[in-house]
Amino acid sequence: MQIPQLNKARRIVVKIGSALLVDGQNACIRQSWLQTIVEDITNLHKQNCDVLVVSSGAIALARYTFNLNRHKLRLAEKQAAAAIGQIKLAQAWSENFLEHNITTAQILLTLEDTETRLHYLNARAALETLLKLKCIPIINENDTVATSEIRFGDNDRLAARVAEMVGADQLILLSDIDGLYTADPKTDPNAKHIPVIQEITPEIMTMGGKAPTGYSSGGMATKLAAGTIANTAGCAMAIAFGKTQHPLKALQEGARCSWFLPNTSTYTARKRWIAGGMTTKGIIYIDHGAEKALYSGKSLLPVGITKVDGYFQRGDLIKIGNKEGNIIGSGVTAYDSSEVNQIIGLHTEDINSSLGWEGPDEVIHHDDMVLPPASISEANAE
Repeated sequence: MQIPQLNKARRIVVKIGSALLVDGQNACIRQSWLQTIVEDITNLHKQNCDVLVVSSGAIALARYTFNLNRHKLRLAEKQAAAAIGQIKLAQAWSENFLEHNITTAQILLTLEDTETRLHYLNARAALETLLKLKCIPIINENDTVATSEIRFGDNDRLAARVAEMVGADQLILLSDIDGLYTADPKTDPNAKHIPVIQEITPEIMTMGGKAPTGYSSGGMATKLAAGTIANTAGCAMAIAFGKTQHPLKALQEGARCSWFLPNTSTYTARKRWIAGGMTTKGIIYIDHGAEKALYSGKSLLPVGITKVDGYFQRGDLIKIGNKEGNIIGSGVTAYDSSEVNQIIGLHTEDINSSLGWEGPDEVIHHDDMVLPPASISEANAE
């Protein structure tokens, strides 16, 4: 088992939360800390490592500057605060990197930009071009236009989606905690630090719990969700303590953290996008025969479908559930939900007569489907 090393990475995404970057009492950037992490990133950059930064802080800067910290912000207030604070945030990063003769670029993304395939490809192309130009992309959620329905809600998962998008080797989540523990170390003195996680199992996910007071807004649960996205895409992820000076240098020198090791499965770029999808429009449930067929590499045919939930259109990303109600995968549908309801249980030769037009044999083609590595339950085995 080989632990990833920053100085051997080809491409790294670093996520920085508001609590690390913004001094809430004085409504300003923590300049001395920012200078040290910029130095860390510059050193990696000089070693021909591509570095992308996912930085929170825009809303936090505006909240304190305009005394909006007295109550929980409404959506419109968050959008206004983001518009104000983003200028200050981008300026701070730009000025500090210019001291090292490095140009930065601001990229603002919404969840829809990563979930809609065309938007995703456009964003990826822009990021790749910036990296070829030796720029450091500074990425944040576009809170000014994002609605509550399409927000990431935290930058942990945004960072994981970016890491998957650009094919990063490593994702570093800088936090106010040095990794994953078996329980909350603030409340449980017997909590044990876990240095290496080979697979994010349901048991590991339960350790995330809910975000306790004092932790970054996403909490451990969203960091584990980010790990699932990143690891599925073949990217290692670390949760590391970020409040120290030179946090990346400290990590390089062996500071304690938790490494989540990447999945060894080799997915195509399209399948990585499907696997990393965070929103789906519906669920198609299938019988045991269809489940076994999918795990053997077959496409999903109407004859194995038992039920449809939700409303979706052709080309939407949907989930696949088995007879027991468990989600076993996801894929891009070739039919909309009303059409699938028309052809449920039909054999391939009966599809055209039922719809009145000639459609594909597969509801979800194997090339448009991702099933996490798993064995079919004993109940399904023959």
